[in-house]
Amino acid sequence: MAKSYEDAGVNLEAGYEVVDRIKKHVKSTNRLGVMGGIGSFGGMFDLSKLNVKEPILVSGTDGVGTKLKIAFAMDKHDTIGIDAVAMCVNDVLSQGAEPLYFLDYIAIGNNIPEKIEQIVAGVAEGCRQANCGLIGGETAEMPGMYSDGEYDIAGFTCGVVEKSKLIDGEKVAIGDILLGIPSTGVHSNGFSLVRYIIENANLDLKTIYPELDETKSLGEVLLTPTKIYIRSVLDVINNVNVHGVAHITGGGFDENIPRILKSGQGIDIVEANVPVLPIFKFLEKHGNVNHREMFNIFNMGVGMVLAVDSSDVAKIKEILATHNEKCYEIGVITNSVGVNIK
Repeated sequence: MAKSYEDAGVNLEAGYEVVDRIKKHVKSTNRLGVMGGIGSFGGMFDLSKLNVKEPILVSGTDGVGTKLKIAFAMDKHDTIGIDAVAMCVNDVLSQGAEPLYFLDYIAIGNNIPEKIEQIVAGVAEGCRQANCGLIGGETAEMPGMYSDGEYDIAGFTCGVVEKSKLIDGEKVAIGDILLGIPSTGVHSNGFSLVRYIIENANLDLKTIYPELDETKSLGEVLLTPTKIYIRSVLDVINNVNVHGVAHITGGGFDENIPRILKSGQGIDIVEANVPVLPIFKFLEKHGNVNHREMFNIFNMGVGMVLAVDSSDVAKIKEILATHNEKCYEIGVITNSVGVNIK
């Protein structure tokens, strides 16, 4: 027992317990290429195990943002790790990359092994959904930096794509159809506004609002994990010539879809074809948010957008159906710069 360190607020024994608790979760994410286990100074991955002739590595890092505040208020920590994984792997997927491995970073005021295990269990679940190995991470006990019960989590992923199959937007053409794949909810963006609405409209996270869900509280609805699109969208990419992929995160439609466009191109969105979820109508109403502005903040029910040739739409719908996934023809690429929502 390091008595002096414990007096300063750091419990080394709790740290050892955390490592012991999370080993089974980490092991459950093993995949082809993963080397070793937790405990080394660096996580290892053997790229030579993959049948990739000209590998391009695509990396991404992100956090969960102030969605964590909802998790604190609900004292629910077993899904927030899924969000951390999703925010990273969905980004690298947007360039056609298959995520290979993931590392997490958790900073907490006081190390509570049971809570850390819940968080890491969520990370492991996200990695299993994304078929990527959890090969390392860090849990930093930082007394004085975080209030009791609070923490932060961030992650990093690295994916690979064959150079000839890299999706960089160069193939996006005027007339391409925009296919929207549904989200599961707010995902992990816009929560500063969400919390502002909750506070100012005197909403209660632990209350069930029937217009949202008849069995889940508002807090539970908001904590619905970010969808991970890896398996379904990679299947599409491997079988269809996808021109562009946009992960709809912070900035909604206005910021994210234009990232796949070339100069002189724009977007027409048919709002009637967007599968807007009840949570967004609920937030718009209680927050008195301008309707058009909602599309500039939230995903509105669409978590991923594919730009494809119209002749490939039917095949893509068939592929997605094998993954129990739907998609909607939400718009088209035009020669009028900007995002026009009809």
